[in-house]
Amino acid sequence: MGVFAHPDDESLLAGGMLAQHAADGARTAVVTTTWAPDSPRAAELADALHVLGAGKARMLGYADARSPSSAPGRARLVDAPLDEAVGQVVLHLRQFRPDIVIGHDVLGQLTGHPDHRRTHQITLLAVEAAGLPHLYPEAGDPWQPQALYAATHPDSGIGELGPLLTGVGKSLLCVPDAYATTCVDVGPWAATKWSAILAHQSEVARERSLPGILARTPAETRHKIIRTEYFTRLTPGPVPGDPHRLTT
Repeated sequence: MGVFAHPDDESLLAGGMLAQHAADGARTAVVTTTWAPDSPRAAELADALHVLGAGKARMLGYADARSPSSAPGRARLVDAPLDEAVGQVVLHLRQFRPDIVIGHDVLGQLTGHPDHRRTHQITLLAVEAAGLPHLYPEAGDPWQPQALYAATHPDSGIGELGPLLTGVGKSLLCVPDAYATTCVDVGPWAATKWSAILAHQSEVARERSLPGILARTPAETRHKIIRTEYFTRLTPGPVPGDPHRLTT
């Protein structure tokens, strides 16, 4: 299960992994923390998830920090009560019962979007809480995912994407290479990933959005950019160790 901030994050950051797992017969799902379920971007998300084989959209419906009109009458995700948002993600985790969860990294991806950072915090807390029976009992029986990964971008992996982002005035917030514990070549599923990205038509039409930037990039360069996905493994739940002292 992926837990991401905006419609299109799932395709950009983990579209290859989602497509790969679906092709292998695994169940996959995506929780999206912002934008209303009746918004145009929700329809685009549904199309993208169909391409990726990731089931129906699961939207928390909070407003985008930079677009309050994305969910009229709802709080922005960054202003919403943390306990409330965590509880909603716990509900989805206990309903779907995934073995692996993928979310944003602590930097908020390359641009440090506040919704990305808030979703990172919510996901960390929700994955831990989902396995504890005394937390959010109304959300159903406990379920502890076996692994939590944060989608990320290491310094050495930014490649051709760096100049494209800086060329439109965007920041480059990368992690040191040692923080990227997993590097996956999703080349065999790159075409599916690109089709899912293109499903987010409103973002493709924007000049400074990453889907829009990629759409204007030569196909060979674009393939190099989207064929590799990087992750940092964050271990949920208790980890075996010396029961009598703290160890590194």
